[in-house]
Amino acid sequence: MWGFSENTCSPGTGSWVTEPYRAKLVSDADGIGYGRSNGGICRTLCPVSAVLPRRAGANGINSRPDRGYVEAVRAALDGGINFLDTSLNYRHQRSERAIGAALAASGLARSHYVVCTKAGFLVPDAMPLGRLRASELVGNMHSMAPVFLDDQLQRSRRNLGLDTIDVFYLHNPETQLKFVAPDVFYEERIRAAFTCCEAMAASGRIRYYGAATWDGFRRNGMADGLSLVRLAAIARQVAGESHHFRFVQLPFNLSMTEAFGQHAEQFGEERVNIMEAARRLGISVVASATLLQSRLATGLPEKLRSLVPGDSPDAVRAIQFTRSAPGISVALVGMAQSAHVAANLGVAAVPPLAPDSFTRLFS
Repeated sequence: MWGFSENTCSPGTGSWVTEPYRAKLVSDADGIGYGRSNGGICRTLCPVSAVLPRRAGANGINSRPDRGYVEAVRAALDGGINFLDTSLNYRHQRSERAIGAALAASGLARSHYVVCTKAGFLVPDAMPLGRLRASELVGNMHSMAPVFLDDQLQRSRRNLGLDTIDVFYLHNPETQLKFVAPDVFYEERIRAAFTCCEAMAASGRIRYYGAATWDGFRRNGMADGLSLVRLAAIARQVAGESHHFRFVQLPFNLSMTEAFGQHAEQFGEERVNIMEAARRLGISVVASATLLQSRLATGLPEKLRSLVPGDSPDAVRAIQFTRSAPGISVALVGMAQSAHVAANLGVAAVPPLAPDSFTRLFS
């Protein structure tokens, strides 16, 4: 782990050296991330890490883009980043394969890194032919049917070269709400998907599962938004308090702050934001789009220079904002080149903002 990381667990053990709300480092071949513990399930995983290859050209695994992604993942791993996020549909499976190649060449023990992937969107040449019914597909693009999830997980494990995926996400499950009624979505489709994921966990193919979203938790409280409280209730009904639904991923950055400012989750008479709801439910929040596809990497207002004093680039300030948010366990940053990894790790030189300093940014 990096020297600035105060929250870390010993590789291969469940012990946790903890000082609450201190920075941790993360990465994905399309991204790198920083975060802090919110007391959630991340404490039972490895030292925090990163993310790497994602969306890019349509070339094969031996193309220049793929070699660049592999090098970026290797640079992240060599730098102490160990939380990797990808998806079967990123670059038509090539992102998973690039991460798998980097992991195989790294020589690292399996206990030294966390790998997350996703299933939900149809991927060319990666379909369970003859097994998926038309009624299990929406918009000719998305499914959460157990037979589909089983098939996609098998492909991801093969692409990544791993027996066990640490976190297996339902990818943008809110997509289904454009086509089916909420009760059908929750009581039939989510329940069936969660039952399937619990079986995956019981068999050792995954450790945890979750929901990776774009609009779902930004529009919670609306008809086409997701309710974390309801999702967690279904997980408890399926598998009791020891259920494995322990992660959510959502966009959070200087331009997309709904997860902090929108109080739409209902706990009795109280309404709280998604981060507080996750804390109460024992679920870890992973932030995506930290740099908003590079749109926050330059041109930030002068008043935001206080995020990271000195001559640091705006990209580092944007990362600092997301990783400092109370309740964010990991902040992901997409990167395609090892030079981007080195530059963005500049945030490791400064501590995250204190919670009260972060809150003052909204006043």
